Formats: sequence, structure tokens, C-alpha cells
Amino acid sequence: MPGKEAKKDGGSDPQGKTVVEPELVNDDAEGGSLEEILAQKEDELKQAQDRILRLSAEFDNTRKRLEREKAESIGYANESIMRELLPIIDNLERAIEHGEKEQGCKGCKGLIEGVRMTLKGFLDALAKFGGSRFESVGQPFDPTRHEAVTQETTSEHPDMTVTREFQKGYTLRERLLRPAMVGVARNSKSGAGAPQAEEQAGPE
Repeated sequence: MPGKEAKKDGGSDPQGKTVVEPELVNDDAEGGSLEEILAQKEDELKQAQDRILRLSAEFDNTRKRLEREKAESIGYANESIMRELLPIIDNLERAIEHGEKEQGCKGCKGLIEGVRMTLKGFLDALAKFGGSRFESVGQPFDPTRHEAVTQETTSEHPDMTVTREFQKGYTLRERLLRPAMVGVARNSKSGAGAPQAEEQAGPE
């Protein structure tokens, strides 16, 4: 019909606007195929998952460490107080030992019994919070638990055996609270490796 223009492919629409036909994207031209892109994304996802697992493991280890430190802090909170009580226990034991040697002391028996009950109360309180004494006489000398103050040359005991105990040693759970002050047997032919102590030197 006259007055109408034929519509051209790729030209203008009826309103006079230019129609732009879409172009196909070439995957190779954009830097890789679809399969390569998917493989790259899967690798990135795997790396992210690995990071999450590592962070989770680190968090769990930190939590366990804090719980362990908290438990140790609570378990050893009374360590300094217990250490201060040990000299009092020593004095009570000396009082009992001295009282038992006294002869003809009227009323001493009841007094000694009272001191003995007081000592037991201190030891029970110590045990309640994890404190305890350890035996040393007859045991091999252990520098981590014993402090040698005398050496005794003898063949009646194996070399480096504790023969006397001048002051008892104590532990608080697995921790040493106070080393024991001891005397150590030395065989006449064994000189090397002796603990550092003066011959027959008593405790201060």
C-alpha cells in the first residue's frame, strides 16, 4: 500500500526505534569454557570448606584449652594457702613428738591428744582440697621430690636411698607442694652423682 514502508530485518520497529539483535557469547573468547569455570568454582568451594574446618578445629582446641586452664586454676587456687599451713603442721608434729618423750608430766596426755586432734583436722582439710604427704624413707632419692641435707656412708642400704626424713614432703594433686628434706645413703665406693649436701649437715 502506498505510504507504508516495508519493515527491514535488523532495522527499526514500527515506533521508529532501532532494534539491536543479541550477539552470541563465545565462551572461549571470554577466558574459558563452561566446564572450566565450574571446575574453578568447585575448587574455590572446596578451599572455603577446608578453611571452615580448620577454623572449627582451632576453635574447639581453644575451647578445650580454656576449660583445662580453668579447671587447673580452680584445682590449684588454694596452693599458696596450703603452703603456708605446712609449717604449722610441722610444729604440731614436733609438739606431739616432744610431748611423748616427756616422762611424769601430769596432764600431758590429754594435752598431747588435743594437739593430735588439731593436727588431724589440718591434715583432713589439706586432703579435702587435694593435698597429701608422701613417704620418702626407703625410697630411691628423687631430686624432683627430695632435698638432700645429709649423706650417710653405709652398706646397709642401696646407694642413693633415702634413710632419714627431717621434713615431710607434700603434693597438691599432681604438683609438688614442698620437697621432703632427707638424708641419703652413700656406699663407700660410690662417689659420683651424689646429691649436693654437706656431710651430716642438719636442716636449717
